[in-house]
Amino acid sequence: QVQLVESGGGLVQAGGSLRLSCAASRSLFSLNAMGWYRQAPGKQRELVATITVIGSTNYADSVTGRFTIFRDVAKNTVYLQMNSLKLEDTAVYYCAADVGPPLVHYWGQGTQVTVSS
Repeated sequence: QVQLVESGGGLVQAGGSLRLSCAASRSLFSLNAMGWYRQAPGKQRELVATITVIGSTNYADSVTGRFTIFRDVAKNTVYLQMNSLKLEDTAVYYCAADVGPPLVHYWGQGTQVTVSS
């Protein structure tokens, strides 16, 4: 099992920045990948960014160039640096981890990010 604890959400004005953190209960090298997802009211949960065990990253088109996912393996923590935030970035952000085989997907509890005008 993997426990994921997120932090860093909050209220920020458009154009501002926030950094989210996700602390995992085990070594990042024991996980296939970690990622950030988000879910806005009335919308489906969507992928924001992922980072694999070897450090490869992937981003949704909507955040490319504004968001950066990175990790601190000594702290078993993955971060999401969000810059140039837009109103449409408002959502609950979830940390996720994949382990396996067999493939199992774990979720954090979510953290609210609200971008105001």
